[in-house]
Amino acid sequence: MNLFDWAEFRTTKSGIKLHILYDVELQLPAFFLISNAKGHDSKVMNGIPYKSGSYYIFDRAYNAFKWLYLIHQTKAYFVVRAKSNLQYEVVRQNHNLGNNVLLDAQIKLTGFYPKRHYPETLRIVRYWDEEHKREFTFLTNNNRLKASKVALLYKQRWQVELFYKWIKQHLKVKKFWGQSRNAVEIQIYVAIITYCLVSVIKDKLNLKQSVYEILQILSGSLLDTTPLIELFDSTNFQNVKDHDIDDGQLMFDF
Repeated sequence: MNLFDWAEFRTTKSGIKLHILYDVELQLPAFFLISNAKGHDSKVMNGIPYKSGSYYIFDRAYNAFKWLYLIHQTKAYFVVRAKSNLQYEVVRQNHNLGNNVLLDAQIKLTGFYPKRHYPETLRIVRYWDEEHKREFTFLTNNNRLKASKVALLYKQRWQVELFYKWIKQHLKVKKFWGQSRNAVEIQIYVAIITYCLVSVIKDKLNLKQSVYEILQILSGSLLDTTPLIELFDSTNFQNVKDHDIDDGQLMFDF
């Protein structure tokens, strides 16, 4: 707090939150917002530009039924991990369950505010993760997907965690170079813009190098006037290890 008194969080600790809408198909952040760390995560849900037909995957911090209902009214779909204290009644249950699916049912919310904010039925899916021996409960407004597909969609949420880890490791967001709000936000903006630009270069030039390798080549060639395509063709960048974690091992490790 002595260094970042504008980012009020706790008595002795400052903090801000970076909220990312990550496009899994494009492997790029589609929207992001920086907020005060004291605010609840779900408060930013009303600022997300929802698109009809898209799927939005949230963790438990985003159990804000007012905004989930907005997604439903936009004719988009959501999958959110349910909280353990969720109050509901089962309206209709599907008895044709797939592997590791413990429950697949239509429910009505019974909590005072949840049922007012989401007056229609929801689908609840309870899934057993065999690998990590854990049970997960999901809520969704999509009634056509198989229950196992709902669980598979939620797995993709881990991609945003990989993105956070990538920019922290490779774009120097572990430490801040300035102490003002403007300095901190500029550093975060620059890191995300850099990631997007490198990803665009990789896609447009159809490069075989990883995003990390491309970043390293560009970092060492900032004053080089060689055209980009020639630069990457002429650079031998072998045996360089990216520090990304294996997403296949941590999909359900929350």
